[in-house]
Amino acid sequence: MYATKKDHATALAQEFPQATRKELVAIFKQSIPGISAGAASTYASAVRKEAQANLNHIEAMAEREVESDESIRDRLDERFDVIEDFAAASCRGDIRSLIVSGPAGLGKTYTVEKARDEYDPAETKSIMVKGMIRPTGLYLLLHEYRRKGNVIILDDADSIFNDVDALNLLKAALDTTAKRVISWRSETKMVDADGEPIDKSFEFEGTVIFISNLDFDREIEKGGKMSEHYVALQSRSFFIDCDMKTKRDYIVRIKQVVEGGMLRAKGIDAHAQKIILNFIEDNSEKFRELTLRLALKMADTWNMVNGDVKKFESRCKVTMFSPKHQ
Repeated sequence: MYATKKDHATALAQEFPQATRKELVAIFKQSIPGISAGAASTYASAVRKEAQANLNHIEAMAEREVESDESIRDRLDERFDVIEDFAAASCRGDIRSLIVSGPAGLGKTYTVEKARDEYDPAETKSIMVKGMIRPTGLYLLLHEYRRKGNVIILDDADSIFNDVDALNLLKAALDTTAKRVISWRSETKMVDADGEPIDKSFEFEGTVIFISNLDFDREIEKGGKMSEHYVALQSRSFFIDCDMKTKRDYIVRIKQVVEGGMLRAKGIDAHAQKIILNFIEDNSEKFRELTLRLALKMADTWNMVNGDVKKFESRCKVTMFSPKHQ
């Protein structure tokens, strides 16, 4: 029924949420065929640690619920101003590494891209990499953009944070020592884009910016085998959490960007903008997502129905609400 003993242990822990660690060990030993005492103890510790992290997260979110929209707006204004400043400093090479962490679709990438475009409009000294990247690909990337003034932006490449080899390469690239030397001692022979062999070690003088959906602080609090690597990356980097944890935060951020003129290019006037934002706020629990992309889709829908409010609401419900709310 369960793929692994750990999956079975997790399911049992959910059945007995009030059980202590000692009680969980006994439950695991009694209910999971073939589990050793050591494994039962390890799983019990992991489950209790994650449960406590989740509880802390829930409590923190509950505290945020009393925050006013004005306070949220001020907080997010400050956060994104800081991201702008540090992204620009990273592109200039004043900072070796920057991590920007926060939920998807709410402006992280746009803010960093703006700084990158101002620094390197021809894109000759920088690169933005999206999606999965393996350790071998990362080594080649670091080698290609190893010189002072080069900038590597890893956007939504969170698979890299689950690969120990990749993380070790990054830790070497971001080290705080005067000279950062990256090594590859595997049997795999590396060649560059021209087919020329790459040395098994080189000095890295560039800058790396991470744009990630991973909640680093929460993952570290949960513990686990990867947490020490996350701590190491945070220690080597300037770290900015966008500080958007609740749906209210998301709504305020969407309003903030839309009211700043995001939909003007789509011909959305003040009247249509107000209808779109009110519809988002009134139905915030029903959407599949709460992102800036949602507002853009709504603008397209508004234009498609030529401002017919009834049709606009109907089309949005069918295409954007989660199934149970359609």
